[in-house]
Amino acid sequence: MANLAQLKFAMGTSILIAGFIFGIFIFAILFLLQLDLVTGLIVALGGAGLFILFQYLIGPVVVAASTRLHFLKPGENPWLESTVKELADKSGLPMPKLAVVPNKTPNAFTYGRTSSSAVLAVHEGLLTSLNEDEIKGVIAHELGHIKHKDYIVMTVLSALPLIAYIVAWSALRAGMFSSYSRRRGKENNAGIILIAIGVIAFIVYIITFLSVMRLSRLREHFADAYSAYVTGSPRSLESALTKITYGLSLAPQPSSEVRAFYIEDPALAKQEAHAILEKKQDYDLDKDGVLDERELEHAMEKEARSTWSNLNTLFATHPPTFKRILLLREIEQEMQTGRYTGDRVYAHV
Repeated sequence: MANLAQLKFAMGTSILIAGFIFGIFIFAILFLLQLDLVTGLIVALGGAGLFILFQYLIGPVVVAASTRLHFLKPGENPWLESTVKELADKSGLPMPKLAVVPNKTPNAFTYGRTSSSAVLAVHEGLLTSLNEDEIKGVIAHELGHIKHKDYIVMTVLSALPLIAYIVAWSALRAGMFSSYSRRRGKENNAGIILIAIGVIAFIVYIITFLSVMRLSRLREHFADAYSAYVTGSPRSLESALTKITYGLSLAPQPSSEVRAFYIEDPALAKQEAHAILEKKQDYDLDKDGVLDERELEHAMEKEARSTWSNLNTLFATHPPTFKRILLLREIEQEMQTGRYTGDRVYAHV
């Protein structure tokens, strides 16, 4: 049984683990370069802190520019405005800024620096391919991210593996160049040291990246549960996720912009659909050449439980769609019993 405190604990421990590993990484670099400990720490931690601060400040600008947002003016979309206002009031949140992305794929995301400056953006494809109840489920999910302050934590935490990756790439390239110079007669150990730093940085990158991805998947489950609670209709989000995954799987090219912020990762949706279509004959139980809803659910459930899917999920920003649907169905079953109360919002996560 989970609760919101567990999400906050997971966020805190993820930051501590990533920070601890990053601290060891800095010490290793200082040791290899034989730098003064105090001076090196000030420079390294100061540089990392400035990088994180820069990403935190510039992140919303990058998201807005890369997704070509169109911010809605008051009265431009009355239904969307009133729906978001209603759900935001119910969530005890300030009204977020609303934007529409000129993209025909069904998706949505939130971003910002604070709850009061948050932006909720929906794709044109979401508004045209989903019904009103399904859109409400998606909006409530995104408001859940704002309430949990997911986007702030993810923006800050994702800076650590990015720093490690930049250091690894730079050190390995410089190390190989230095080693090449050494083979031409220049005696120094700089190349070996740089390669060692690059290898350590790459290991740190992998560990911190997996930690960030785990937290990213967990926050999606919490936001799904919150949507079910606020709307009182888990089935609406369940249906929305099915349509979104199917719609994204048909897109000619998966979008790479703000993947972790989307309600569904376009690349993961394509991968899920491809895995099922490859085994279509096995899942087509009545052999009519078409996967109906029951057969598709069976296929998604089986694929979500496969060993390959579980291993691949380690590197994914989102959980498999069917695992998200299973969570929503568990919540729906409890709602039908009449025992579902506000203190059990995240009980099934």
